[in-house]
Amino acid sequence: MYVNSKNVLILPGWQNSGPDHWQSRWETLHGYQRVEQHDWMTPRRGDWIARLEDVILGCDGPVLLVAHSLGCILTAAWAQISRSTARVQGALLVAPGDPERDALRAVLPSWAPIVRQRLPFASTLIGSRNDPYCSHDKAQSLAQAWGSRFIDLGERGHINAESGLGDWPEGLLWLNELNDKKGD
Repeated sequence: MYVNSKNVLILPGWQNSGPDHWQSRWETLHGYQRVEQHDWMTPRRGDWIARLEDVILGCDGPVLLVAHSLGCILTAAWAQISRSTARVQGALLVAPGDPERDALRAVLPSWAPIVRQRLPFASTLIGSRNDPYCSHDKAQSLAQAWGSRFIDLGERGHINAESGLGDWPEGLLWLNELNDKKGD
């Protein structure tokens, strides 16, 4: 079952993804849909979960989630309480942020603790060894808790525009692998 490109939902993290970010490039190149949040600068977990639920309920057919940073944490938080998880074919979770870190806890108070429950759909988590927002060990730990396949991308920072990925064709291949899954 292949997901319609309009049902590939881009979930940026805190402060959104700029025009050079691979998420924005995928949106432009492939027609994926960004889940626009009401407040990118002061994100509240409940607000973001409600917005994601609304968008998913508005999709016709199966959905793929493409999350970056806080978008990964959103995916886990949403999956814990939503009754719509069967609509999700899979999730590509890239460079999760760590709102449990002291430096981030103060600016993202509603996001800790991180939900550590197995996701009810296929997922792949891609982490970096030198991500300034989440240690490599923490990313691996989240992948294990969520039941995600873990891919070590090496030293690529926060896997964002500054990482020099451009259109990131390798990431697109991993997304397509999730699209090819028939559900587990």
